[in-house]
Amino acid sequence: QVQLVESGGGLVQPGGSLRLSCSCAASGSIFSINAMSWYRQAPGKQRELVAALTSGGISGGITNYADSVKGRFTISRDNAKNTMYLQMNMLKPEDTAVYYCNAVISNIVTMVQSNYWGQGLQVTVSS
Repeated sequence: QVQLVESGGGLVQPGGSLRLSCSCAASGSIFSINAMSWYRQAPGKQRELVAALTSGGISGGITNYADSVKGRFTISRDNAKNTMYLQMNMLKPEDTAVYYCNAVISNIVTMVQSNYWGQGLQVTVSS
């Protein structure tokens, strides 16, 4: 059983900062996190990928960002805590959306790879 728990959303003024957290809790088997990412969905719009972080590699993982957030948002991960973060700086009103944590996780025992979602966090950027 895998559960993603998000925290850190809220209301912030334009130009402000927020940090979102996504903790992965697993029980009943041994899991490996292959990749984690943040998506967002604004009212009336499709869900879009904001930032992604793959696991492994010499550098510890590869990051990728949507053009709209490059230079403002930073995705990171604490492997010891199985927690992913999204540091959002210089926030704009157009960043207002529900933000979702996503994780691609493999069950080491069954070798089954599955996709998991957090419950969603409201982020509102407004003066």
